[in-house]
Amino acid sequence: MPNIKASIKSMKVDAKRRARNVFEKTRMKKAQKLVLAAVAAGDAAEAQKLLPAAHKAIDQAAANNTIHKNAAARKKSKLTLKVNAIPA
Repeated sequence: MPNIKASIKSMKVDAKRRARNVFEKTRMKKAQKLVLAAVAAGDAAEAQKLLPAAHKAIDQAAANNTIHKNAAARKKSKLTLKVNAIPA
């Protein structure tokens, strides 16, 4: 435990940031897993329905600087390609 006032504040701020980052990453991963599960099941309609929610979760993680904007674009692109590859 730090003794310096600035270090104490820094610990508190870091804890808040870490909690927000964990929340954002968890929400993003859950949304991705739902889409990937629908893709694995071959359910094109369900995957198309879940894709916008996954894109939103990824965009929000990027907006909060939890992930880099290019990483967000890459994740969205990969998900979209997998959904579009499902035979109709």
